[in-house]
Amino acid sequence: MRRSPRAPAAAFIAFPAMAQERTIRVISGFAAGGAGDLMARLIAEYVPPLMNARGVVENRTGANGLIGAEVVARSAPDGMTVLQCPMGSMTITPNLPGVALPIDPRTEMTGVANVALSTYALIVAARGPHQDVPGLLAAARARLGGLSYGSAGVGSAQHLSAELLKARTGLDIVHVPYRGATPAVVDILGGRIDFMITNLGDVMRQITGGELRLLALGDDAGSPLFPNARPISAFVPGLQMAGWFGICGPRAMSAESLAQWSDATRRALENPQFRERLLANGLTPNFEDTRSFNARIARDLQSWGEVIRAAGVRGD
Repeated sequence: MRRSPRAPAAAFIAFPAMAQERTIRVISGFAAGGAGDLMARLIAEYVPPLMNARGVVENRTGANGLIGAEVVARSAPDGMTVLQCPMGSMTITPNLPGVALPIDPRTEMTGVANVALSTYALIVAARGPHQDVPGLLAAARARLGGLSYGSAGVGSAQHLSAELLKARTGLDIVHVPYRGATPAVVDILGGRIDFMITNLGDVMRQITGGELRLLALGDDAGSPLFPNARPISAFVPGLQMAGWFGICGPRAMSAESLAQWSDATRRALENPQFRERLLANGLTPNFEDTRSFNARIARDLQSWGEVIRAAGVRGD
């Protein structure tokens, strides 16, 4: 009986899609659901595919994002593990006296590229007594120490933004720290505190839903979602408050990896869908390459350090 000839062994063909089996980890130092986690997921979705890889998000929470930063700082500097780094983790927390840092991002991390600016919003309860910024400031002057503002915790960007407002106006307003922005918003709605300055993306749903009143935006760039909102500088000249969300890596990350990430980030931000999703969440697309982004980090380290020292804020 004649045997059929054996079929030749199948040859391995490297289709282009197979190159995307590389996995890049995008670490978020914050819990799922917040602005930082959202940014990490958008970065993982749009940037790694431009480097022939797939992105996955890992949440490593704690120490205002620095537990996640520690994971990245201790990883191989090959560009396969990066941090979604917000302004607070990189420039505010390292400046706080009394804080035990798992790592020092000033010496153990490097900026890779900036992705977006975060507009801040001065908000009050829609059904509360404060109708506009002049009215809020007048109430604070009339009731020395009687008004209160909430924040996501001592040393958070919300805390220091309000301290900057106090310094520029000479007002005495009581700080009420919370474990995150959400419980602070709940107490604004309940009339237990008066206002908060926070990421626009964190409160957009309540603003558009009529629960919160947007009194002003933190910087002159504004937001296309709220074209009629005035900047805080219209009432307190020179005052600017804004954050950012970027990508950071280990200090020893190679020049080649930095260039690859920077180029992929730039190209990702040319994608209209990526830009629209950022804008829909209160974020302004803002690409900065490695050099420009590290210059921004250095400036903000200095400026927020001055605010912290002037307000006497401590993290312990």
